[in-house]
Amino acid sequence: MLQAHKHKWLSEAALQTALQQGQADALRYVYQQYYGSIAFFVINNQGSEAEAKDVFQESMIVLLENLQKPDFSLQCSLKTFLYSITRRKWLKKLVRNKPILGKIEDHEAFLNLAEEAEEEDNREQQLALMQQAMQMLGEPCSGLLNDFYVLEKTMQEISQARQYTNADNAKNQKYKCLVRLRKIFFTLYA
Repeated sequence: MLQAHKHKWLSEAALQTALQQGQADALRYVYQQYYGSIAFFVINNQGSEAEAKDVFQESMIVLLENLQKPDFSLQCSLKTFLYSITRRKWLKKLVRNKPILGKIEDHEAFLNLAEEAEEEDNREQQLALMQQAMQMLGEPCSGLLNDFYVLEKTMQEISQARQYTNADNAKNQKYKCLVRLRKIFFTLYA
């Protein structure tokens, strides 16, 4: 969480919104906060200050373009995202222009984008299987689980809406439904 007393953004989400709106003070803040670690990475890995500025600007463009996409959701901090993009761009440039001498020195956390894409594919596959399992589960279980996990209803609300004698009975039914759902899901997943 960003500290409110240092600047006006109370959260990264607020900073992202300011960047989406093109607020100059947000751009200045990102540069002041994150450029140093990126420059340190580039300079310590066979680069110059000018090259660090160039690759940082390229990374900022990637960030700003992504923030404009309606379906884009940042799953890490801005700093990690910028560092990861910069790292990938710099390593590509190194491979193209210079032989890489020694080990690449990382000074920040970064996202392994290939691993992240593979993980996202796995999550999507699991989600599709879960949706299929929910359909196979049928009523009243799929409705009860949807009420609890998606609509976030309390057990009391569920027991009244579904005409269980009390919240404990609804809770027991939810447990039995989860057991059945897991069984169906893992049969599909195997």
